[in-house]
Amino acid sequence: MLKIEVKTFSELTLQELYSILQLRSEVFVVEQNCVYQDIDGKDEKALHVLGIKNNNIIAYTRLFKPGDYFEYASIGRVVVAKNERNFKYGYDIMKVSMEAIKTRFKAHTIKISAQAYLKTFYNNCGFKEIGEAYLEDGIPHIAMLYLNSKLPVK
Repeated sequence: MLKIEVKTFSELTLQELYSILQLRSEVFVVEQNCVYQDIDGKDEKALHVLGIKNNNIIAYTRLFKPGDYFEYASIGRVVVAKNERNFKYGYDIMKVSMEAIKTRFKAHTIKISAQAYLKTFYNNCGFKEIGEAYLEDGIPHIAMLYLNSKLPVK
């Protein structure tokens, strides 16, 4: 079972921060073979959504209020450990992330910069693509918006 916690940067323990950075690096740098600056100075502003299983962080997102990253609230660094993806924890972490944006930021519109191959996953979460695909750090991405005040049922 996945336990999900939402924390500010200052609420994170050193061990949690280390585990988050390790998971992000494991997936976005090593698995996807993408050299980019993950530690970008934005974590201090973000809300952090931690998916914990057996005392390990195996899923994660970071959230920004409107104006901190995009004009709208946003969800980024959506990640699930490779060996945990068959449990569909991505949907669980996204649902809690979307709820946190609604309750903590009082925002109903969410913008994401999604890796293009995950378009169907985000469509299933209620996001719709806007504009053309583009390259971000050498990986095809697409901008997507969530416009409704109701959360999708999955």
